[in-house]
Amino acid sequence: MSNFGRIQASLIISVYKNTKFLEAVLRSLEHQTWKNFEVIISEDGNSTEMREFISTRKFPFPLQHLTQEDLGWRKNKALNRAIQSAKSDWLVFIDGDCVLHPRFMEFHWTLADDKSILAGKRIKLDPETSDRLLSGELSLENMNSEIRKRASFIKKNGGAFVEEGIFIDPKGFLGFLTRLRKMKHLKGCNMSFHRHAIEAINGFDEDYTKPAVGEDADLLWRFEGMGYRLKSVRNLAVQYHLYHKESWTDQEENLALMRKNQEAHRFFCKNGLQKL
Repeated sequence: MSNFGRIQASLIISVYKNTKFLEAVLRSLEHQTWKNFEVIISEDGNSTEMREFISTRKFPFPLQHLTQEDLGWRKNKALNRAIQSAKSDWLVFIDGDCVLHPRFMEFHWTLADDKSILAGKRIKLDPETSDRLLSGELSLENMNSEIRKRASFIKKNGGAFVEEGIFIDPKGFLGFLTRLRKMKHLKGCNMSFHRHAIEAINGFDEDYTKPAVGEDADLLWRFEGMGYRLKSVRNLAVQYHLYHKESWTDQEENLALMRKNQEAHRFFCKNGLQKL
């Protein structure tokens, strides 16, 4: 019998085709200590493989799968649709290549307040550790000790931000460190906020049609312009970024768009949840 309870938070997972990674992410959700959430798979496309993967499996938590026509990068449009479909007012956002520590959802809920934007980071795993986690050879319960023991190996073999992968119990003797680990930036793969906050800035700006900036940096300055502030969940809401080659596009076009909107003090975007 499922222990998942009434929906108090909506976990929105951004995906594009990679079902192998998504399977590992969904598996990590089954181990969450706090279970009162629904899952929304926000697919920037409509792949047959993704549809079959989801439709042929049973999950212990409520799940929605939202799709849209694959017309290039339109992640922000997909996220706005997910917000509108969410059954709760507390919205948690991750990417489909980030496996979650068992207490990830717990801290995104227990630290929630409607005046703050919860912000965390992630460790980027090296290929070997990533493969071991994917295969099940390495369990989530052992990840903390594994990262501590093999921090140097992970760094030398393609991993990064290793310190972000270490969970610190806030009630333990090192708990004071979590109160010192502040956030200055927002990461779209590890953030949460109240529905009222995202509605106050009219959601994600769909004028961004390339990756980076539009799904996090652009949100931050608009949130702050409306009086919201970041609250850190570093080393509490821990996530493990599975290894894959990354192909970053030139961000200048996105940065130019953000600067233009900043100069106009356009905290409430024109092409978001509402189309103005």
